Amino acid sequence: MYRLSLIISMLIIVGESLAQNPHGDNFQQDCNKCHSSASWEIDQTQFAFNHDTTGFSLTGQHAVVSCKGCHQSLKFSETEQACINCHTDVHNMSVGDDCMRCHTSSNWLVDNIPQLHEQNGFPLFGAHDMLTCLECHQSQNSLQWTRIGNECADCHMTDFKNTTNPNHISSGFSTDCISCHLPTSDLWGGDNFHLFFPLTQGHNINDCNACHSSPTFTDASSECVSCHLSDFNSTTNPNHVAANFSTDCAQCHSTAPGWSPTTFGNGFHDFFPLTKGHDLTDCKACHTTANYADASSDCVSCHLTDFDNTSNPNHKTSGFSQDCALCHTTDPGWSPAQFTDHDSNYFPIYSGRHRGTWQSCTECHLNQGDYTSFSCIDCHAHSNESRVRRQHDGEVRNFVYESDACYRCHPSGRGEGD
Repeated sequence: MYRLSLIISMLIIVGESLAQNPHGDNFQQDCNKCHSSASWEIDQTQFAFNHDTTGFSLTGQHAVVSCKGCHQSLKFSETEQACINCHTDVHNMSVGDDCMRCHTSSNWLVDNIPQLHEQNGFPLFGAHDMLTCLECHQSQNSLQWTRIGNECADCHMTDFKNTTNPNHISSGFSTDCISCHLPTSDLWGGDNFHLFFPLTQGHNINDCNACHSSPTFTDASSECVSCHLSDFNSTTNPNHVAANFSTDCAQCHSTAPGWSPTTFGNGFHDFFPLTKGHDLTDCKACHTTANYADASSDCVSCHLTDFDNTSNPNHKTSGFSQDCALCHTTDPGWSPAQFTDHDSNYFPIYSGRHRGTWQSCTECHLNQGDYTSFSCIDCHAHSNESRVRRQHDGEVRNFVYESDACYRCHPSGRGEGD
């Protein structure tokens, strides 16, 4: 009896042992998806395990590797998913342990090197795009990409120190090459040089010493007069010194060779805009003295002769103001002309009852030689003398039938005393 109980206990223990899952207690899969009753070897004809459920899809070369190639233990959960756990790091951790940053599961070739450099903050432009990897990444072996830094000086300090034209060290130049040199260029030319002072047109010179007179290039001033004071002092047409011109050449000049064309832009002539008829190229047409600051902004200082000789209407006998801007713009030919202050200073012709009822000044000012005279009674057909006299006799003291009298009582063209 004792022997029978012992045998039964041993069978139970062996049965439980044989029932344990060799792939781990947490591996819950039907054995028939991989195995058959003929053998524990994987039956490829009925293999149906979906590896995507593990979070590691079998793509590329991983799809043809045997299970044992990755799973050294039958407990699949013990297998790590990081690339570095299966693949030897030939780069000696110089680029990290995430193989997928550069490689795919198809092969070890890398075809996105430019994109990888952009991600690391160093795009391969210009001459950098023509270099081999080993020209920059000089390490113990050809597969070790030790990071060398993204600063220009990390690679080009020798170039910086050996440059003599100009001497970068004695000139106090920055070791940030990109401040003068374009990274997209194939050469060391100053493509990006002088951003703070563009070397265009007349300033496009090859001799640095023409402007940089001291060994320290940073001493040079960006003020025009620092180079062009002699030009300023010797200029006679016009005489810049006598005219009290600003020494800021850029107010009138561009970098075009020969100091021309010259404009009075950039605020120089804002106090008297040179527009339309005033858009002159001969300064002496208005500036008659050597001191350009002496020129007056009053119209009559230049146009008195025009004022005196005008006969239609005669400006002098008509008592017109010598402030041409009251009626004229800078349009050539003095037209169109409009006496804008007529309403506020005299009789309202642009407002009130007379607005839009006349075409020319001579409808009221019959004497073109004297615009101080005007006619009211010749314009109004209904205002015949007899009718006006009947309306005013006995009511208006010392009444006379004439235009001046009309205006004295009807200064706005409306009711009496209005």
